Amino acid sequence: MTDAPPTQFAYRSASSLGLVFGHPTYEPVANFQDPGSNVKTFQYSKDGKYLGWAFPESVKIIDAETVQLVSEIPKKQIVEIGFSPKGTYISTWERPVKLPDGSVHKNLIIWEVKTGEELISFTQKSQNNWNVQWTEDEMFFGRMVTGEVHFYDSKRLDKGIYSKLRLENIGDFSLSPGKSPSIAVFIPEKNAAPAIVRIYSIPHFNAPLAQKTFFKADKIQMKWNDLGTNLLVLAQTDVDKTNKSYYGETNLYFLSVAGNYDCRVFLDKEGPIHDVTWGPNSKEFVVIYGYMPAKVTLFDHRANPVHEFGTNFRNTVKFNPQGRLIFIAGFGNLNGTMDIWDRKTLKKITAIEAPNSSESSWSPDGRYIMTAILSPRLRVDNGYKIWHYTGSLVHSQNIQELLQVQWRPASVEFYPMRQSLSPVPVIAESPTSPTKTAPIKAGAYLPPHARARGAPTVDIFKREEVTDRKVQENGAKPVGASETTSKIAARNKKKRESKKKKEEAAANQPSKEVDNSEDKDTPIVSPSSTSSVKNVIINNGMVNSTNNSVDAIKSDPTADTTQQSASHLSETEKKIRNLTKKLRQIAELKERQKNGDKLEITQVLPRSIFPIMQRVL
Repeated sequence: MTDAPPTQFAYRSASSLGLVFGHPTYEPVANFQDPGSNVKTFQYSKDGKYLGWAFPESVKIIDAETVQLVSEIPKKQIVEIGFSPKGTYISTWERPVKLPDGSVHKNLIIWEVKTGEELISFTQKSQNNWNVQWTEDEMFFGRMVTGEVHFYDSKRLDKGIYSKLRLENIGDFSLSPGKSPSIAVFIPEKNAAPAIVRIYSIPHFNAPLAQKTFFKADKIQMKWNDLGTNLLVLAQTDVDKTNKSYYGETNLYFLSVAGNYDCRVFLDKEGPIHDVTWGPNSKEFVVIYGYMPAKVTLFDHRANPVHEFGTNFRNTVKFNPQGRLIFIAGFGNLNGTMDIWDRKTLKKITAIEAPNSSESSWSPDGRYIMTAILSPRLRVDNGYKIWHYTGSLVHSQNIQELLQVQWRPASVEFYPMRQSLSPVPVIAESPTSPTKTAPIKAGAYLPPHARARGAPTVDIFKREEVTDRKVQENGAKPVGASETTSKIAARNKKKRESKKKKEEAAANQPSKEVDNSEDKDTPIVSPSSTSSVKNVIINNGMVNSTNNSVDAIKSDPTADTTQQSASHLSETEKKIRNLTKKLRQIAELKERQKNGDKLEITQVLPRSIFPIMQRVL
């Protein structure tokens, strides 16, 4: 542990390439010069020794420890790079183009890292699965052509193809890790024949070591354990014939390289398989499966269920490099919650909220998890966060248009598994340390034009009135108001002026005496019952009636003149004003009734209302 190098990670944004130390400093690596905004991609070698990135004009490779330049490959327009397992070779891929002389464009090239010398080149049209596949010892690499997989001896590349594996209708292949490399090949369904996965030893292709046949497999993913002794095959169809899933139907199969065991992994919840991963000890794997909320189960090296982690909205699972901790998360279209589990005790440690994350990975020391929001999937809130497995956020950095982020790989020998879990680290105060911001209180929804001019949240029935008032005060159309809004405002203004003239004319006429002889026996009502009287009036539809005939009711002529000072009136004065207005309206209705006008049902008043209101007043 004393010789363990500090953890390190790199990130690429639209404007820069950064190299940063991990815990506890999180400071930029000294002497590293930012190459600027022209970086197309970057990649660490699998052993963490080198870091390479592609410019429009060349590819540069540096020592990740000393940041010294190792070599520069003068090749233009490279968009993909990839190292061999030990970092001895690097592959580059550029988009295929038509050459002026009509010759074939060899756009996949393998170079020697230390010298930058070109070793061999191929034509590779598709960017998917563009790179060659290496054995763990770098002795051989293979690439697929139509109906064949060609193998090359890395020490004798000038001799050309070393060996061929010929299989009709071959669809995909995968080389195993480990000291005894194997190759698994996939042959899709054809003419009612089932799909086949066969495993051969390299370079002996006379007879397969193991094979498995199955239906419902338009495409597959092959996942080897770290020792290369067992293989999981995730088979998927393009269309689910039961119409239960938009993404097709999935099944999981298990094969042993020794050929003594294979099976279909039994999953007891219906639905798609979201993720599957092997543990670092190569003896167990975890599967997330089923319709949401999905189920998470741990299986042993014979595909027998060992432990169930329950059901939840999760679609991602990863072991830490030491195999002691597991995080089970829901990213993508899920809410970004990560559950951290202790593999030894099979107990949940904590839950972490990392919404909108599109990238997640364990640090090489197995104690920290990096999550990142990358562009172009999301173009806002881009940046990365580093969490301790206990749930503490130890570092956070916002980076505009963050495109890529990656830990520097390191051997588990530098960070062996501890007997007990490490404690929560002390978070140093620094400019990049996480800071808590006050939560923004969510208010009522405002349309974009209202946000632009900072309009307050108003009742939906008053928005029109606010707009009209702004037109009158400013003499100009508000920002974002349409031509239709202006016409409505003008029409409403005309109505108000006409109404005001009628009220003034009614106020100048002498008020008529109302006959109340019918109501002399009405009992006296105390002033405390004012509210109940008002409720009776409202419930009988005198003021709030939606019938058109209510337009005949006149308003209080003093209403407009007292509107501005209404806030300065006492409660008693307000009640007097309202009752006076109601009495005037009642008198006008009685006058209409005497003149022979037919009133609506909502305008016919109870006999006792008028004297009650007079006595209250």
